[in-house]
Amino acid sequence: MGLFQKILIANRGEIALRVQRACHEMGIQSVAVHSTADAQAMHVRLADESVCIGPPPARDSYLNVAAILSAATITGADAIHPGYGLLSENAEFADMVEAHGLTFIGPSPAHIRMMGDKIAAKAAMASLGVPLVPGSDGQLADIEQARAVAARVGYPVLIKAAAGGGGRGMKVALTSDDLDEAWSVARTEARAAFGNDAVYLEKYLDRPRHIELQVLADNFGSVVHFGERDCSLQRRHQKLLEEAGSPAVTRQQRDALGATVTAALSRLGYRNAGTLEFLYQDGQFTFIEMNTRLQVEHPVTEMVCNVDLVREQIRIAAGERLGYGQVDVTFNGHAIECRINAEDPETFTPTPGLVSAFHAPGGLGVRVDSALYSGYKVPAYYDSLIAKLIVHAPTRAEAIARMRRSLAEFAVVGIKTTLPLHQRIVEAPEFLAGDYTIHWLERFVAGG
Repeated sequence: MGLFQKILIANRGEIALRVQRACHEMGIQSVAVHSTADAQAMHVRLADESVCIGPPPARDSYLNVAAILSAATITGADAIHPGYGLLSENAEFADMVEAHGLTFIGPSPAHIRMMGDKIAAKAAMASLGVPLVPGSDGQLADIEQARAVAARVGYPVLIKAAAGGGGRGMKVALTSDDLDEAWSVARTEARAAFGNDAVYLEKYLDRPRHIELQVLADNFGSVVHFGERDCSLQRRHQKLLEEAGSPAVTRQQRDALGATVTAALSRLGYRNAGTLEFLYQDGQFTFIEMNTRLQVEHPVTEMVCNVDLVREQIRIAAGERLGYGQVDVTFNGHAIECRINAEDPETFTPTPGLVSAFHAPGGLGVRVDSALYSGYKVPAYYDSLIAKLIVHAPTRAEAIARMRRSLAEFAVVGIKTTLPLHQRIVEAPEFLAGDYTIHWLERFVAGG
């Protein structure tokens, strides 16, 4: 088949620039699409070609499938990389890309569809031997069934939207007295957010870590994993800081989980990049969902494993074999990523506006993925992520020291950012000890 000649990147911001860099290093031309609000964006400036696909609102531009496919056609692109977010996990979009004779750089539409339905995803993983959180076997028919399942697994329990994500349609019932309200609120939120009020029930774990496993799979049945990332530092189910590997997971645990996951995905016939997310408590991993795309936090894995995951995505989509096995994947040192958002660090209110000055930190083991530049105006229409600061060092302690130094160097002038919050986090005793769960950051932020 050979590598592609030209790839259209159906995204914006730092991830569009990240994919573009991989394309350029591989000798592949890149096409940027953009809204009118992003006409001066860095990914547009550095692309080989660019096409305006609509006005500022994402629904009229970055989610406008017809405009994106038209842009691919008129520029002669032969593949589309969706990045993360936006259309990256939209099975209908992937179907349409392939129907237009283009290659979708990602998993098959069937697997995107399967894993996008949390109930179907859990059923598939259970059938393949991946451990699950105790709970309902599928969608709950009514509140009576919810009561029966809750009584079986024991309180507290969690009612979750089948089509959910980002914490929406998710409510905890600490006791049986709370179940009716949790059931009602979760279904109402799910219907409003996803147009689908189907819910299921899980045992609520009170002190879990959020551990995810990065995988790559080619079209020939080969699947390898690139270790775990600890994504437990979250606020309102949104990740703020990630580490590879986890300070709570041993090499033996990683190997065992990896063997289970890669065997399951090989049997499933999965292809391209994917991330399986688990809750980890009391030495047990339980599957919660799979993301059929590149993750925001993929750089920490790249730093530890010395792999370009975007390059691998492109190679796999072009029909190439992985060309290596699990024994060839090495894990070196420790990496940490801080997500820098255009938000007030205390109220978390978005802070779009003009960046009057920008200085990125540097030095050994420091990486900044950002599309910011001095004079850039952060638009109000999109996600508030403006930069990712990633550091790598031989040990976790050295990585933390490097992150502290890098955060102190980082300057974004003109708008408020979450840089001060990250500076507080990397000084916190619990973080330094690696002793935190998915609930810790909420308490830390609330504590002032």
